[in-house]
Amino acid sequence: MKAITSKTKQRKADRTAPAAVPPASSPFEDLGLSAVLLSAVTDSGYTEPTPIQREAIPLILTGRDIIGLAQTGTGKTAAFTLPIANRLLTGPHRLRALVLTPTRELCQQVERSFTKYAKHTPLVVTSIYGGVGMEPQEKALRTGVDVIVATPGRLIDHLERGNTNFDDLEVLVLDEADRMLDMGFAPQINRLVAAMPKYRQTLLFSATMPPEVEILARKYLRRPHVIEVSRRSAAATTVQHAVYPVPRSRKSALLIQLLKQPEMDSVLVFTRMKIGADHVVRDLEHAGISATALHADKRQAQRDQALADFRSGAIRVLVATDIAQRGLDISGISHVVNYDVPAQVEDYVHRIGRTGRAAETGDAYTFMAPDEIAMVRMIERVIGQEIERVSEPGFDFGS
Repeated sequence: MKAITSKTKQRKADRTAPAAVPPASSPFEDLGLSAVLLSAVTDSGYTEPTPIQREAIPLILTGRDIIGLAQTGTGKTAAFTLPIANRLLTGPHRLRALVLTPTRELCQQVERSFTKYAKHTPLVVTSIYGGVGMEPQEKALRTGVDVIVATPGRLIDHLERGNTNFDDLEVLVLDEADRMLDMGFAPQINRLVAAMPKYRQTLLFSATMPPEVEILARKYLRRPHVIEVSRRSAAATTVQHAVYPVPRSRKSALLIQLLKQPEMDSVLVFTRMKIGADHVVRDLEHAGISATALHADKRQAQRDQALADFRSGAIRVLVATDIAQRGLDISGISHVVNYDVPAQVEDYVHRIGRTGRAAETGDAYTFMAPDEIAMVRMIERVIGQEIERVSEPGFDFGS
């Protein structure tokens, strides 16, 4: 467990928000947040709310159910962590807010967001996910928390063991709802919601709105207000796209050639298969390029180390399967490379969303073998733009 303050044992069961000196005038002040949270926002260096934050925060503060449709990198995590923290500043120290996410990495990102913005408050948040021991999580839950951020499967384990309950739950967040359904979490979500109070605030965030997500929203949200800050299935507007025609057997050589460009200093490479990711890493290392792989066959400690090395710059290239599409809190990615063309259009949108985040610019390169031409054309039709073809000498078809 990560306590947002070290003074949690000194808290009373019921409390009011601690006093804080308001920060200098900021557009965030117009959203209705407490001074203690505005102070943390200022400490974090943010002055201008993003569109999803500007629209969602005031609505969430009123207790309204909302559906937030936003691509990655738009600030949507703060769009719900800030108003939830604001709500919990007063009232009992009990589990009152739950965020369900599809992956451990996203759990950690959401927990960090709560920690950052509620650092001047006595709120306690813990993250619950698989791949690690149950005992530390059980201890954290029994000690008492205000917010749980969890993956559905591991949270059910704790619920069935009696380590937590939802008797006082006021807010449920379904984060990356489309991804959770893609990963088959619908039964677990239904099981968890069945144990919650009927009258609660429910917030659903999703990059896309396929029929399955619409069904989920109709089932669990009450008259939700829909906020859409980007066109459904739209690609990030801050990303420059390019397609490199290349025989499949020459993809590694092309990647090594492109990595000679000094501006490619923090590169996320996507492959379809785990064995493909390991193969690419070996090729890059043989060429003297620092790289590491991130996929489901890696132990959790290995995955954490890979992310830490990539964030710090110790590793220049992170090669990942689609496990890394979302939930990675990594800033400054200069390039995303689709080593394999994704099997779904929405996967393309999520992959390239790893760069060009939060109004920064980025580049997305897609390596297209002859048997991947049809999928690239489908991607272009759905995102509504033609992607530039770049012919790298010596690598194009027939070279």
